[in-house]
Amino acid sequence: MHRGLKPLLAVAGVALATGCAAPSEPQVTFYSHGRSVGVAPAQHCDPTGEKCAASPDAIGQLRVPAGAPLQISVPGEVAETPWQVVFLYRGANGEELDGRSPVFAPNERHAYTLQLPPDGKQLEHVEVQQFSAVLTPGSDGGVDFGIGGSWVLDAQEK
Repeated sequence: MHRGLKPLLAVAGVALATGCAAPSEPQVTFYSHGRSVGVAPAQHCDPTGEKCAASPDAIGQLRVPAGAPLQISVPGEVAETPWQVVFLYRGANGEELDGRSPVFAPNERHAYTLQLPPDGKQLEHVEVQQFSAVLTPGSDGGVDFGIGGSWVLDAQEK
Protein backbone atom coordinates (compact mmCIF):
# COMPACT_ATOMS: atom_id res chain seq x y z
CA MET A 1 0.00 0.00 0.00
CA HIS A 2 2.94 2.36 0.60
CA ARG A 3 3.82 2.13 -3.10
CA GLY A 4 0.69 4.18 -3.81
CA LEU A 5 1.96 7.06 -1.71
CA LYS A 6 5.08 7.64 -3.81
CA PRO A 7 3.19 8.58 -7.01
CA LEU A 8 0.89 10.85 -5.02
CA LEU A 9 3.84 12.58 -3.35
CA ALA A 10 5.55 12.98 -6.72
CA VAL A 11 2.42 14.57 -8.18
CA ALA A 12 2.18 16.90 -5.18
CA GLY A 13 5.82 17.88 -5.66
CA VAL A 14 5.22 18.68 -9.33
CA ALA A 15 2.17 20.76 -8.40
CA LEU A 16 4.19 22.74 -5.88
CA ALA A 17 7.05 23.21 -8.33
CA THR A 18 4.73 24.57 -10.99
CA GLY A 19 3.04 27.07 -8.69
CA CYS A 20 -0.09 27.15 -6.64
CA ALA A 21 -2.51 27.42 -9.55
CA ALA A 22 -5.16 24.74 -9.38
CA PRO A 23 -6.28 23.01 -12.57
CA SER A 24 -9.43 24.55 -14.02
CA GLU A 25 -11.18 21.20 -14.19
CA PRO A 26 -11.09 18.49 -11.52
CA GLN A 27 -9.20 15.28 -12.26
CA VAL A 28 -10.09 11.78 -11.11
CA THR A 29 -7.24 9.39 -10.29
CA PHE A 30 -7.42 5.70 -11.18
CA TYR A 31 -4.93 3.26 -9.59
CA SER A 32 -4.24 -0.42 -10.19
CA HIS A 33 -1.34 -2.82 -10.02
CA GLY A 34 1.25 -0.22 -8.96
CA ARG A 35 0.32 2.41 -11.57
CA SER A 36 -1.97 5.42 -11.58
CA VAL A 37 -3.35 7.90 -14.07
CA GLY A 38 -5.06 11.26 -13.56
CA VAL A 39 -7.92 11.83 -15.97
CA ALA A 40 -9.48 15.13 -17.02
CA PRO A 41 -13.25 15.22 -17.47
CA ALA A 42 -14.77 14.12 -20.76
CA GLN A 43 -17.66 16.39 -19.79
CA HIS A 44 -17.82 18.99 -17.05
CA CYS A 45 -20.65 21.42 -16.27
CA ASP A 46 -21.14 24.20 -13.77
CA PRO A 47 -23.49 23.39 -10.86
CA THR A 48 -26.50 24.73 -12.77
CA GLY A 49 -25.79 22.39 -15.68
CA GLU A 50 -25.94 25.30 -18.12
CA LYS A 51 -22.27 25.89 -18.94
CA CYS A 52 -20.71 22.64 -20.07
CA ALA A 53 -17.40 21.79 -21.68
CA ALA A 54 -16.89 18.52 -23.50
CA SER A 55 -13.56 16.84 -24.22
CA PRO A 56 -14.51 13.51 -25.82
CA ASP A 57 -10.83 12.60 -26.25
CA ALA A 58 -10.18 12.84 -22.49
CA ILE A 59 -9.99 9.10 -21.94
CA GLY A 60 -7.44 7.70 -19.52
CA GLN A 61 -5.54 4.51 -20.26
CA LEU A 62 -4.52 2.13 -17.49
CA ARG A 63 -3.87 -1.59 -17.73
CA VAL A 64 -5.92 -3.41 -15.12
CA PRO A 65 -4.93 -7.09 -14.97
CA ALA A 66 -7.71 -9.68 -15.03
CA GLY A 67 -9.30 -9.97 -11.61
CA ALA A 68 -7.39 -7.00 -10.15
CA PRO A 69 -9.22 -4.23 -8.27
CA LEU A 70 -9.28 -0.63 -9.47
CA GLN A 71 -9.01 2.17 -6.93
CA ILE A 72 -10.69 5.45 -7.81
CA SER A 73 -10.05 8.75 -6.05
CA VAL A 74 -12.22 11.80 -6.71
CA PRO A 75 -11.42 15.40 -5.74
CA GLY A 76 -13.50 17.37 -3.23
CA GLU A 77 -15.42 19.10 -6.02
CA VAL A 78 -16.80 15.71 -7.10
CA ALA A 79 -17.14 14.21 -3.60
CA GLU A 80 -19.32 17.11 -2.42
CA THR A 81 -21.99 16.06 -4.94
CA PRO A 82 -23.72 12.72 -5.58
CA TRP A 83 -21.53 10.49 -7.78
CA GLN A 84 -21.23 6.88 -8.91
CA VAL A 85 -19.05 4.51 -10.93
CA VAL A 86 -20.39 2.77 -14.05
CA PHE A 87 -18.34 0.01 -15.68
CA LEU A 88 -18.20 -2.59 -18.47
CA TYR A 89 -16.42 -5.91 -18.11
CA ARG A 90 -16.08 -9.33 -19.71
CA GLY A 91 -17.48 -12.32 -17.91
CA ALA A 92 -15.67 -15.62 -17.56
CA ASN A 93 -17.50 -16.84 -20.70
CA GLY A 94 -16.48 -13.74 -22.71
CA GLU A 95 -19.89 -12.07 -22.51
CA GLU A 96 -19.89 -8.25 -22.16
CA LEU A 97 -21.56 -7.20 -18.90
CA ASP A 98 -22.11 -3.93 -17.09
CA GLY A 99 -22.43 -2.79 -13.52
CA ARG A 100 -22.52 0.25 -11.31
CA SER A 101 -21.66 1.25 -7.80
CA PRO A 102 -24.23 2.70 -5.45
CA VAL A 103 -24.74 6.46 -5.74
CA PHE A 104 -22.57 8.08 -3.08
CA ALA A 105 -24.18 10.91 -1.13
CA PRO A 106 -22.49 14.32 -0.99
CA ASN A 107 -19.37 14.26 1.20
CA GLU A 108 -19.86 10.53 1.90
CA ARG A 109 -16.58 9.43 0.32
CA HIS A 110 -13.63 10.53 -1.79
CA ALA A 111 -12.58 7.08 -2.97
CA TYR A 112 -14.01 3.79 -4.16
CA THR A 113 -12.44 0.40 -4.89
CA LEU A 114 -14.00 -1.38 -7.82
CA GLN A 115 -13.80 -5.15 -7.56
CA LEU A 116 -15.54 -7.05 -10.33
CA PRO A 117 -18.48 -9.28 -9.42
CA PRO A 118 -17.77 -13.05 -9.13
CA ASP A 119 -18.79 -13.59 -12.77
CA GLY A 120 -16.26 -10.98 -13.94
CA LYS A 121 -12.97 -11.69 -15.59
CA GLN A 122 -11.67 -8.52 -17.26
CA LEU A 123 -12.53 -4.88 -16.60
CA GLU A 124 -12.77 -2.94 -19.88
CA HIS A 125 -14.28 0.51 -19.36
CA VAL A 126 -14.97 2.70 -16.33
CA GLU A 127 -16.81 6.00 -16.01
CA VAL A 128 -17.11 8.17 -12.91
CA GLN A 129 -20.35 10.15 -13.14
CA GLN A 130 -20.96 13.30 -11.11
CA PHE A 131 -24.61 14.23 -10.80
CA SER A 132 -25.67 17.84 -11.25
CA ALA A 133 -28.37 19.77 -9.46
CA VAL A 134 -30.44 19.77 -12.64
CA LEU A 135 -33.53 17.57 -12.37
CA THR A 136 -35.34 16.12 -15.36
CA PRO A 137 -38.66 14.24 -15.41
CA GLY A 138 -38.04 10.52 -15.07
CA SER A 139 -39.72 7.81 -17.11
CA ASP A 140 -41.38 6.37 -13.98
CA GLY A 141 -42.97 9.66 -12.93
CA GLY A 142 -40.10 10.61 -10.59
CA VAL A 143 -37.13 12.82 -11.33
CA ASP A 144 -33.68 12.03 -12.65
CA PHE A 145 -30.50 13.94 -11.90
CA GLY A 146 -28.46 15.09 -14.87
CA ILE A 147 -24.83 14.06 -15.31
CA GLY A 148 -22.75 17.17 -14.63
CA GLY A 149 -19.36 15.55 -15.08
CA SER A 150 -17.86 12.33 -16.38
CA TRP A 151 -14.35 10.88 -16.27
CA VAL A 152 -13.58 7.92 -18.52
CA LEU A 153 -10.96 5.17 -18.28
CA ASP A 154 -10.12 2.47 -20.82
CA ALA A 155 -8.99 -0.40 -18.59
CA GLN A 156 -8.51 -3.17 -21.11
CA GLU A 157 -5.49 -5.36 -20.65
CA LYS A 158 -3.37 -4.95 -23.76
